[in-house]
Amino acid sequence: MPIPDYQALMLPVLAIAAEGETRVPLAAETLADRLALTEAERDEMLPSGKQRLLHNRVHWAKFYMSKAGLIDSPKRGVFVASDAGKALLATKPQRIDVDTLKGYPAFAEFYGQTGTSSQPDQVAATVAATNSDATPEEQIDAAHAVLTAALKADLLQRVLEQSPAFFERLIVELLVAMGYGGSHEDAARQLGKSGDGGIDGVIDEDRLGLDRIYVQAKRYAAGSAVGRPEVQGFVGSLVGLGASKGVFVTTSAFSRQAIDYAKALQQRVILIDGARLTELMMEFDVGVRVSRMIEVKRLDQDFFDYDT
Repeated sequence: MPIPDYQALMLPVLAIAAEGETRVPLAAETLADRLALTEAERDEMLPSGKQRLLHNRVHWAKFYMSKAGLIDSPKRGVFVASDAGKALLATKPQRIDVDTLKGYPAFAEFYGQTGTSSQPDQVAATVAATNSDATPEEQIDAAHAVLTAALKADLLQRVLEQSPAFFERLIVELLVAMGYGGSHEDAARQLGKSGDGGIDGVIDEDRLGLDRIYVQAKRYAAGSAVGRPEVQGFVGSLVGLGASKGVFVTTSAFSRQAIDYAKALQQRVILIDGARLTELMMEFDVGVRVSRMIEVKRLDQDFFDYDT
């Protein structure tokens, strides 16, 4: 079953906390058993890969309820239901969520503090976090995924709008950024100068030029997949040159036959389609630059545990 959102977990988390002192990992394990979650569901990670999804949602359920005074933390990492929390459970509520918590003055004060901020986007972010079914980390990851997808689409469109010469320069920039070719000047001299059948250029694999990679670049519009015959022609050129390594780059995609063919080769031939091309451009900062960085900080428990 899908892991419930953090608001749906508030009631079961409070019920577990009413049974005695617990910790987030223990509460998450108990919940996983009660919900009959599979091993895969228990181990599901946030998109960032930094934390288990279930643990994250249990944490935020606990956090918001603690702001309402329903949960106490008697010591580091431990939480338990407060008298107010037990009193709420005694009413046998069907659900506990943010709207429920707004009925508690402590939470209302915490919630209302967002409206006093002088930074509108901070207010919006905090309000969204308390109203959404997604935890703050999930919202950050989701927003990042949307921005990344939009940037990839924009990158590919801009590449398609440029000239073939620009595309060659892009490949040079990318390969050099990835550590190949030695320098922009050396790589530029080699790429686009071969003119040997299916080879568009050759670039050094290392700075000393001990080994070389042959390159084929096809700037195709979306929907025009590169098929096996084109990849086969590229491989034939590699064989004729006695080369064992090649990179075939396209702005479109490769057919399944082309991909299967490349996998079965003795030569090492890497196929880079439009999606992978934009991923590499973003990873190695080619054609993109940082627009905004958000630094997320957490409480430093070691600092507060330090006893002079």
